[in-house]
Amino acid sequence: MVANTLRLHPKDNVIVALQALEIGARLSVDETLNIGSSIAKGHKIATSDIPKDQAILKYNQIIGFATKAIKAGEHVHTHNCGMGDFDRDYAFGTAAEPVSLVAPEKRRTFEGYKRSSGKAGTRNYIGLIASVNCSATSVRFIADKIKQSGELDNYPNIDGIVPIYHSTGCGMAASGEGFDNLKRVIKGYTEHANFGGILLMGLGCEVMQIKNIMQEEDEHQCLRQLTIQSSGGTSKAIADGVEAVMQMLPTVNAVKRQTLPVSELTIALQCGGSDAYSGITANPALGRAADLLVEQGGTAILSETSEVFGAEHLLTRRAVSQSVGQKLIDRIHWWEAYTAKHGGNMNNNPSPGNLAGGLTTILEKSLGAVAKGGSTPMQGVYLYAQQIDTKGFVFMDSPGYDPCSVTGQVAAGANIVCFTTGRGSAFGFKPVPSIKLATNSQMYQFQTEDMDINCGDIIDSGCSIDDKAHEILDYIIATASGEQSKSEALGYGDSEFVPWQIGAVM
Repeated sequence: MVANTLRLHPKDNVIVALQALEIGARLSVDETLNIGSSIAKGHKIATSDIPKDQAILKYNQIIGFATKAIKAGEHVHTHNCGMGDFDRDYAFGTAAEPVSLVAPEKRRTFEGYKRSSGKAGTRNYIGLIASVNCSATSVRFIADKIKQSGELDNYPNIDGIVPIYHSTGCGMAASGEGFDNLKRVIKGYTEHANFGGILLMGLGCEVMQIKNIMQEEDEHQCLRQLTIQSSGGTSKAIADGVEAVMQMLPTVNAVKRQTLPVSELTIALQCGGSDAYSGITANPALGRAADLLVEQGGTAILSETSEVFGAEHLLTRRAVSQSVGQKLIDRIHWWEAYTAKHGGNMNNNPSPGNLAGGLTTILEKSLGAVAKGGSTPMQGVYLYAQQIDTKGFVFMDSPGYDPCSVTGQVAAGANIVCFTTGRGSAFGFKPVPSIKLATNSQMYQFQTEDMDINCGDIIDSGCSIDDKAHEILDYIIATASGEQSKSEALGYGDSEFVPWQIGAVM
């Protein structure tokens, strides 16, 4: 009998439909179970009677509680499953097993850009960064003028010009969490190894002053800065900006790829448009790939704090110390207070697309999401856009909104983005290449132009998680070495820079 359902753990009281099922369908997990209604692909079926208020288990973890009595064979979803309070055993560090690093002679390499800072880049862009929304239009005009001039054709080692602009930088408090977030983001981008040259541009009178971001101008690093007001107006500032970039081109172009150890790679782990397959296929496979990278001496960043809520106890068990684990719990508590303050709650997630894909509560979504983090020890917990200063698996605080979260991860030093999706999220992120992993074969075949890797064959063809992880790591290395990802080929990544804004607009 072809498998049409899947039990993820022997203690679970739900199974997952692997295909759309109609009343009377024979279930591969339990042929004696009679389903009482049609069940959509990816949705859950009760395997036994579940009394009202009893915990519903998937992955042998609590994903919610029965809001009314549920009969065996009944569809389990938002109509009968909801959130509830329960104790979590953080068990700090109890699962933090030492990493067995690959022997130096067996470590892999990629072709990347070694910067004078010691950091490694996977691309060689010139960045035009607006410090404030007032200079957003100007950096876009500068980029357009340079692209239209055709001058870049003479510099084949430069991947392009990336205007980085946003909607804040003024009308904000001059101190506090919101100010610190934006400052860390902009400074992180000016120092990012995927930029061979940087033009930092402001208006001149804004809250986020350039002098507060950069202490001094370093001509040798192809770093320039100017303001519209000091140039004498918009047209003059654009002309000054174009001239500054033109002067950078020969120096930036002179940098060539060289063989570097894979330990220089830092991957941002992301998921968006998740479905019930995310926690079964793509996320565990990406998590295992993250383990393989860590074993090579590399770094993997898990984020989206609001989307690990309910699964944080799985991460604290992997913390290298109680203090590291407590940092994560402190951020969870911050988020609980933050959402309550604004009249929200932590179960504002899943989205309509997540629900349609079979995810019912944020607890269920989070349990699948943390699988992206693999199994190695959690070496550190960082604030949003804070520079990652340790190797291995780490956590960075961020919202679950993907562009905002990735903005922070890139500012923190990520030079590759790995993004899993079940619904078909279209996403890219210049200056860092983004790799898209499909959780199910149906979506992969429908959106092949957007997806780099199909993880649906883990279910469809019996591909092992380990084999898929090696495929993912090979693709990461090839992409880091210059091969274009699907999102790069489509030109995605110009509009996804979204710094996390906290605080009042003044």
